[in-house]
Amino acid sequence: MLNLMGSAGGEGAGVTRRAILKAGTLGLSGLTLADMLRVKASGGITKRGGDDPSIILVWLDGGPPQHETYDPKPEAAAEVRGPIGCIPTAVPGIQISELLPRHAAIQDKFALLRSVHHDNDDHFTAAHWMLTGYGGPNGVNQSPINPSFGSIISRVKGGKQPGMPSYVGLPNTHTVGLPIGYHGAAYLGRTFDPFNADGDPNNDAYHATSLDLPSGVDAGRLGSRRDLLSRFDAARARIERTAAGSDLDRFQDAALTMISGPEARAAFDLAREPAHLRDRYGRHTWGQSALLARRLVEAGVRFVTLTFGGWDWHSSIEKGMHNVLPILDAAVATLIEDLNQRGLLESTIVLVMGEFGRTPRLNQGLPQDPIPGRDHNGRVMSVLAAGGGIPGGQTIGSSDARGGAPAERPIRPQDIIVSLYDRLGIDPDTSFQDRTGRPITVGSTGLIIPEMGSWGARA
Repeated sequence: MLNLMGSAGGEGAGVTRRAILKAGTLGLSGLTLADMLRVKASGGITKRGGDDPSIILVWLDGGPPQHETYDPKPEAAAEVRGPIGCIPTAVPGIQISELLPRHAAIQDKFALLRSVHHDNDDHFTAAHWMLTGYGGPNGVNQSPINPSFGSIISRVKGGKQPGMPSYVGLPNTHTVGLPIGYHGAAYLGRTFDPFNADGDPNNDAYHATSLDLPSGVDAGRLGSRRDLLSRFDAARARIERTAAGSDLDRFQDAALTMISGPEARAAFDLAREPAHLRDRYGRHTWGQSALLARRLVEAGVRFVTLTFGGWDWHSSIEKGMHNVLPILDAAVATLIEDLNQRGLLESTIVLVMGEFGRTPRLNQGLPQDPIPGRDHNGRVMSVLAAGGGIPGGQTIGSSDARGGAPAERPIRPQDIIVSLYDRLGIDPDTSFQDRTGRPITVGSTGLIIPEMGSWGARA
């Protein structure tokens, strides 16, 4: 896999669509070294702002339908078009679902990747592809094989702010029904799993139970334990310690700081937010989780995953979309608006995606619910990307007339992941040993998506 990372202050790893046009290479899903040299020579690139962004991943567990969300096909036949109409957005020429009016109003703030694919229809394999950049598990052998990109980022970059976790899962850390699942760290070890803030942020009594002290341990006893641990430092210094051991000590200290300090508790306290803003996000689990995600990145959390389940609509898709899209609309649109108004959107990347898309043709539903829906389709899906300097108001790639496969610029999960690593300054050739001792690179075979990479077009 090609490593295009440059040195600090030097030449970079990606360019925008306009720069590619100048170099005559439009139509590529990523950049090879020769492409990069041509584009650099054209003088059309400059470093993008928002260095070291935080990331909020909105994970739509079950597989959202592209036709009813971000890639409608209004000119297609009824059995392809589906039961949900579309509306124009704030950007001429771009249409999205009629059930996403608040998205439509801020289309200039986000991009839509409409040609993402991995060609697998199994929930487990597909989720593993999207979250790790690698295939592997399936419905029979479900165990994760590779770390999620959230865990890789947590491992390589660490925390942004003392007293705060680097990686958090809201309202839980499940993937396709698996606790932790493919959001987790696999062979990197549980230290790099997401901090599980289990619970419903829409509950008035909500608090992050993972921050609770163990039964019978108060703050005073915790401080005494800390003092006791410090007394072992001199003795441990006489022992040759491995890098892994040093990491363990570092994260143990970080955990103690987080549990005993006020920073994390304050960040998780939604009661500090005004009622009108909480209303705007939506008084439901998804809305309050999105608001909490904003509070966490504002407080210094590097990566937050929001898991919103309930997207596997093999039947009754019209009813299903009327159930889930209005609350998704409120949660995601308000999150982007709120980040923007607070000056945080430039330093925060928001992604919205699931494990796959849905079939272009409506089915007849399930035997127990014979009302049309859509089946699994890993051959094409849509992903929303906002913030972090990613130019909004554009579509990246396209699907065919039926919305069943990529038509232009096919994009793979590993391309998205490598583009995020590029933004964060993570060398995609960085490797870690798996459970068998083999070195596995974090970047798989990904190519940088120019519009998402660390370099943009000159104004």
